[in-house]
Amino acid sequence: MVRLPVVSGKALVAALKKAGFEEVRQKGSHLALQKITPDRTYRTIIPLHRELAKGTLRDILNQTGLSKEDLVRLL
Repeated sequence: MVRLPVVSGKALVAALKKAGFEEVRQKGSHLALQKITPDRTYRTIIPLHRELAKGTLRDILNQTGLSKEDLVRLL
């Protein structure tokens, strides 16, 4: 099983954009992204911090429907 990598908010945004997510809005240091598919709309908020906490990263992956392996591949 792949461990969660240490990743910054900016790096995570770049990876999610590769996966088809688009910027919706930004307020302060938090960026909202969404991806619309025929089945579902995925939305998440990314804090643009230097290093994301493991729990925050795990929650973002759950909200986006991506696995740890998908994230590592996109980074």
